[in-house]
Parts: sequence; C-alpha cells; structure tokens
Amino acid sequence: MPRVLLLHATVGTGHKTAANALRKAFEMRQPGDVGVVDTLDLTPSFFHKTYSRAYIDVTNNAPLAWGLFYKQTDRAPELAELTNNLRKLMESVSLVDLEDLLETFKPEIIICTHFLPLNMLLRKKRKGDIRLPLYCVVTDHAVHTFWVYPDIDGYFVASAMMREQLVERGISSNIIHVTGIPVDPQIATPKDKSAVRVQHDLPREGFLITLFAGGIQNERVRGIANSILKSNHRGTLVLAAGRNETLGDEVRNLQRGSTMDIRVYGYINFVDDLVAASDVVITKAGGLIVSEILARGTPLIVIDPILGHEEWNADYVVCQGAGVQVRMSESVPILVDNLLRHPIWLDELRKGAVAAGKPRAAQDIAGIVIQQFSGQR
Repeated sequence: MPRVLLLHATVGTGHKTAANALRKAFEMRQPGDVGVVDTLDLTPSFFHKTYSRAYIDVTNNAPLAWGLFYKQTDRAPELAELTNNLRKLMESVSLVDLEDLLETFKPEIIICTHFLPLNMLLRKKRKGDIRLPLYCVVTDHAVHTFWVYPDIDGYFVASAMMREQLVERGISSNIIHVTGIPVDPQIATPKDKSAVRVQHDLPREGFLITLFAGGIQNERVRGIANSILKSNHRGTLVLAAGRNETLGDEVRNLQRGSTMDIRVYGYINFVDDLVAASDVVITKAGGLIVSEILARGTPLIVIDPILGHEEWNADYVVCQGAGVQVRMSESVPILVDNLLRHPIWLDELRKGAVAAGKPRAAQDIAGIVIQQFSGQR
C-alpha cells in the first residue's frame, strides 16, 4: 500500500477525528505506512497556541463577530483579497517544519482534513518540489472559500450540494467525490439498540434521549434537562457532560419527583454506543458529530449552532429531514413532547437520518484514493 500522510489541525476535534477515521480505513484495506500529523505541531509554539485558542475564544465570546467574518470572507468580493492575504500569512508564519516532515516520511499520497497546509503544499507542487496526489476532505456540510483550491487532485465532500458549490467556484466536477464526511469505520457495523442499552445498564425499552453538553452553556443545559425532567412522560434522559463534573452533579439533582429517569456520564469513550442506544440526540452542529449521528440513523435536535459553518451544518440536517433545529433552549422540551406524542413524525426523522447517513465514507475515500494511485503507476 502507498505511504499516506493525513494532515489535520486541532481546531476543535472534528478534523483530527476525520483523519483518524481515514487512518483506520486505510489500515483495514492493507496494513502499511499511514501517518496522522497535526499541522499545528509543525508551527512555532506561539502560532499553535494562538491559532487554536483564537477560534475557541472568538466563537465563545464574540459569536456574532465570528459569524460576520466567516460569511463575509466566503462571498464578499471586496474581501477576497483579505482572504488570500490570510492564507499567505498563515503559510509564511506557520509551516516551518513541513518540509522536514515530507523529507522524513516520504509520503506518496497526502490527504488534508483541514485547509491550513493546502496553500504551501500546492505551491511546492506547482514548483515541482513534490510530485504526488494531494486530496482535500471537507469536514463540514457546506463549502467555504478557505477550502477552495483549483489545483488539488481530488475533493471529498458530504453531499451533491457541496459538489455544486465547488463547481460554481471553478473546481472541475471530475475531481469531486460525494462520499460523506469520514467517520470511524466501526460505525458501519450495525448495533442492536436493546443490546447496547443493556451493555451500559440503560433501560432496555422505552424512549431514550441523549444530550451531548459539549459546547453548550451550562445554564442552557440545566434548563433543557430540567424542563424535560418536569414533563409527564416516561423515559430516560442521558446527559453526556464530558469533563464538566459540576454540571453533571447539578443536573443529577434535578431528577427529584420526575417520571423520567436520568443517567449522567462524564468523559466517555462510547459516544457511538449512546447514539445507537438513543431515539433522538440533542447536540451542537459540528460537522463530525452530525455525520456520526446520521451514520447511525439517529434523528437530531440541533441547538446553539456556531454562526457560520455550524449554521450550515444544521441547515443540512433539517433539509435532509433528519432532525430539527431550535434556537431557544426553552423550545427543546416542547419539541421532545411533540415527538413523543407523534411517533410517526419521529419515525420520519429516523428515515431521513438513515437516508442521509454515510457510515462507509472513510472506507469509500480510501478505496478511491488507492484505486487512483494504482491506476497512475
């Protein structure tokens, strides 16, 4: 098998998750040399800290400013030069160790799940310094200008709509592959809902809703959980609180007098099991978590999307008939109540999620890349 270099960037967790999913997919086909590298590890420490921290700080503390920046740099012609200058700046101050990596690892194929290294790699390719296939995996459900590079050998995108977006921006349709966003290959293996529930000591029967609290303000999580627990329905609310122990304790104390059961988890390594066990999942709209949930055919309730890319991800879920987006946390328990009262609606959302999910995306990408590489030799 060819030597494959997978480049991501730890801006959130999704880009790394996609890269690791691809690593597993390549290794499933044939063990070989597959490297997964955080592009930010190739940058000076000040840039690494600033770049990864700035995204979190701005989206948390100035979401309106982030949304304006994201949308304006995507479409406004007067900001095209700013976008290009930002790319050049990131390249000039950042990837000082990329050449050493290329020299030592000697990849035969490079796949990027973040746009940061693309400009430098393409410049080296145009100069003839590297002669190998360069691919891009877009990890959201819509295309932003930051991802658009006409000289790439291949794009892997989540939907036909994204293919059209790239074509509108000058990318040849011949190099665009609609595969889905790569998720862990094990998600392609069916799981029995009842068996998974028993495995994690959850009720074998009955309605089960999981709330992934990551990225959602504590106050909003408490409000959503409290309202659901105050309903007259029977079922189970699962809260995945991550490393936020205080939040978990606070929500656990809300159960008194409720007809709903509650289970609270801290940091876990069985997210996929919870998704498979759930009738519906409440979550933010990161490109990877949305893809993982859809790949299991589980409907979503999307709340608090980050302005810009997460808004677009949420739109994708709604347009596929795979979930509902709510802007007010107070609306979530009302929505849950309606889903319980109208099981046909919930079943339609489940069908939409199954249709939209692409559990074999990573395997399909690996297959296309290896097939093209073999055809070029």
